[in-house]
Amino acid sequence: MTAGSWILLIVFVALVLLFVVPRVMRWRRDRRRRELIRRLEHERGSRVITLIHRQEIMTLLGLPFSRYIDIDDSEQLLRAIRMTPPEMPIDLLLHTPGGLVLASDQIAYALKRHEGRVTVIVPHFAMSGGTLIALAADEILMDPDAVLGPVDPQLGSIPRGSWPAASILKALEKDNPNRDDETLILGDVARKAIDQVRATVRELLEGRVPDEEAERLAALLSEGRWTHDYPIRLEEARQLGLPVSDAVPELVYELMTLYPRRSQRRPSVEFIPTPYRTRDRDR
Repeated sequence: MTAGSWILLIVFVALVLLFVVPRVMRWRRDRRRRELIRRLEHERGSRVITLIHRQEIMTLLGLPFSRYIDIDDSEQLLRAIRMTPPEMPIDLLLHTPGGLVLASDQIAYALKRHEGRVTVIVPHFAMSGGTLIALAADEILMDPDAVLGPVDPQLGSIPRGSWPAASILKALEKDNPNRDDETLILGDVARKAIDQVRATVRELLEGRVPDEEAERLAALLSEGRWTHDYPIRLEEARQLGLPVSDAVPELVYELMTLYPRRSQRRPSVEFIPTPYRTRDRDR
């Protein structure tokens, strides 16, 4: 072979390795995830669903951005719940910084309506909208170092950023003759947002804690007592009266290693996409 032929062969092999090897590795990792989800389902006799958000990297620009709970997530998760028999337990593996209130609300109410036992598993963190979803569970399994967070609404826009609704109302308490109509409107929206989230938390807790306790927790978590990223750790969650335990299954940690940060966008909600019958649990 000539030198030019060798160069062409090397380039061809390099291109094959560049495009084929990552796809093979991704396929093997996806298959391994499905295997572990199935093992966890057999171990716990439940439908296992994952809602996992990692910080992703854009392929071309190399810029990090965080994923969050959105409408696509709620659509897929509600589909998984509908495909689960009413009496079958659901285990939701949750790892998220939060997200849209609407999407989190849909997921939380769907879980609350499910007749079977619902367990939310938090190996690392479930903040904001993730905590709202966790409040719908019969039990929350947290790693001893995992955290939940307040669910106080945040308002704003992309150019200006976002602010806690409670802080907006606090600012409006101060006299300011130069305050414009936009600020007053924002204050009105802030009050409505807090009232809506407080009512949602109270409804999610109904039937699991006494009414007075549900009202207290709803106000505590939604009205801005802490900063939005305040970590509610396991012991504090217990003191608040939430149904928490540190009995996280070992398989969960192994499963989490198969969700690495990577450039390609992947579905954040994953489950075995087949309708289940109750007897499927014993297979």
